[in-house]
Amino acid sequence: MNQNSFQKTCTLAFDVMRLQSTLYQPTEFWAEASELLYENMVSHGIDNFRRSPYPLSFFVPTYGKRGNGLDNFIEEVIEPLQKENRLSTKQILTLNAILSGRNQAEADYRVLLASYTPERKTNLLNFSESEVGSPIEHFEFDGNMYSRSALNYLLGLSFLSQNTSLDNINTVVEIGGGFGSLGEILAKTKKQVIYMDFDIAPTLNVADYYLSNVFGRDKVGGFLQQESPKDVVKNKRPISIFGAWQIEDLDDPIDLFVNFISFQEMEPEVVQNYLNHVDRIKAKWVLLRNIREGKQTTKESKYGVNEPVYTDDYKRMLPNYELVTNNVRPFGLKTIDGFHSELLLLKRKP
Repeated sequence: MNQNSFQKTCTLAFDVMRLQSTLYQPTEFWAEASELLYENMVSHGIDNFRRSPYPLSFFVPTYGKRGNGLDNFIEEVIEPLQKENRLSTKQILTLNAILSGRNQAEADYRVLLASYTPERKTNLLNFSESEVGSPIEHFEFDGNMYSRSALNYLLGLSFLSQNTSLDNINTVVEIGGGFGSLGEILAKTKKQVIYMDFDIAPTLNVADYYLSNVFGRDKVGGFLQQESPKDVVKNKRPISIFGAWQIEDLDDPIDLFVNFISFQEMEPEVVQNYLNHVDRIKAKWVLLRNIREGKQTTKESKYGVNEPVYTDDYKRMLPNYELVTNNVRPFGLKTIDGFHSELLLLKRKP
């Protein structure tokens, strides 16, 4: 997919999305952001989306630049000290490891290593991330490449693997899959998998661009190929990207439903609608990542929600599921300013 094709498919996705129920359109947090994202990727090029300003602000997480908020500190303090030769080689290496985010990335990678179980067929350590999208940040550990997005999902899957074998997880549905990290991980670490991502424009187009460039057009289907979720099993495609509204057409039971971070950016009634569908298709497992304290509101930030979604809300919204376990450390994250990015694992009741 080239730049012209990306713009055409985004226009189509936006047009179709605007005809849908408000439950499937961008909520307060994403209403303006989705338009700005599209404009930014047009001006900077879709092939550079992993280093462009707005994607880095909304759905391409980083450990270092932008992510840690120390960009000006690096430019104004560290770089002048280097130019003046006031830092030793060791000091420079130490500061670079901290400020680039490498230390934090390696800490997450060490958790991934520690949770490895060699007796299982699904080996998450076989994963190495693509450079499609020209990432601004990529770390190499033991010969494989990782971004923050990839390590977030790898830790989530490691958390899941403490409670059930990943070998038994073969059909996965995600809502709000970002640029496609989970689909890439599953398709690279499992021999057989069906992964479906349901999302809004333009992020569904970004995921389609990313994953089709990683695996080839024949391996990635969905909305832009005029398919229905009902066609996925028949066509035996490992990866499919759909419009969020198309989840209504999904009928088959699935092994795992995933949402990482994007539910916390939606209003409660929108989350409830999606979870009603998760219940309807009888997902065996539900894996979520959410800020325990809730997302900032529109009163606190330009990009916020009207009403936050909290941990207890998920328990209420999923009455046919029981909370198996939750985790902040080591698989989630307690932020430096005291927020808890919490992983929740729920299982369908017998």
